Amino acid sequence: MQPNPTLDQLQVLVAVAEAGSFSAAGRKLNRAQSVISYTIANLEAQLGLKLFEREGTREPQLTEIGRAVLEDARRMVGMLQRIRSRVDGHHQGLEAEVALSVDATLPSPVLVRVLKAFEAQFPTVMLRLHIGTLGLIPDHVVNGQADLGIGGLLGEVDAHLVRIGFMSMVPAAAPNHPLALLPKPVPLEEVREHIQLVVSDQSERTKGRDYGVFAYRTWRLTDVRTKHTLMREGLGWGGLPRWLIADDLASGRLVELDLEPYNEVRSPLYAMHRADRSPKPAAAWLIDQFKRQLGCFNEFEPGEVPDEEPGTAHQSTP
Repeated sequence: MQPNPTLDQLQVLVAVAEAGSFSAAGRKLNRAQSVISYTIANLEAQLGLKLFEREGTREPQLTEIGRAVLEDARRMVGMLQRIRSRVDGHHQGLEAEVALSVDATLPSPVLVRVLKAFEAQFPTVMLRLHIGTLGLIPDHVVNGQADLGIGGLLGEVDAHLVRIGFMSMVPAAAPNHPLALLPKPVPLEEVREHIQLVVSDQSERTKGRDYGVFAYRTWRLTDVRTKHTLMREGLGWGGLPRWLIADDLASGRLVELDLEPYNEVRSPLYAMHRADRSPKPAAAWLIDQFKRQLGCFNEFEPGEVPDEEPGTAHQSTP
């Protein structure tokens, strides 16, 4: 049985290919040129292949099979670097995994930008992402299902809170909905007569309580996306994040309602973690990035709510 190439041999192969010569690879690896040449010769002998053309060329040129082996070598060396990075991160207290619970009303562009940067910054850290609504986010944090939660608040939360931005909720409906056709502003007695689409809290935090519900008849839903779809089809009215319906408002698929009892609501968004645990490096980085990205995103949102004390009750519009 032929001996397998060593990781050192593969690293030397990659160095020669990237540096362009044995001498340059020697300088890069702080080794003598003769050691580099000897290592490559041994690798070729073990594989029974010629990896470089050395005759008639000023610098060694990879053969066709050499180029194929180089790609395999790069993958092996990359895996070694990943192992080293993971071990170094562990010694520095870096998490192996971050469990993140995010409210569905968080702007999707913000979430995508943060997670793209997270993958680049922490390539060895696995991510477990849960998208929920309302009280599920603090529940996941308090019971330990999530290391970090991103969302708004309803009532008291036994967690450490960091304010990271805000979210605007606006009342809207399809352009042919009766509330959209009435003289403005629409009085409360008219608002109450039309089905309001409400996202229900699947946690127990708001059991028996409603926030921002005005209609006598309501349809209870479990997610914002379905509510958005039904509203576009004229099946009720309700509040939705401005970022989510911006294109609909611009195109006329939805219209913003002018209602006496219900104006645009701008509610704070928080990063939250358990009060008895300090966030580790990756989670702490996420808090900062969400705050930065929401800050940039909110520059395009009209006006921000004044600061409020963490842990107080905030009305969110279902």
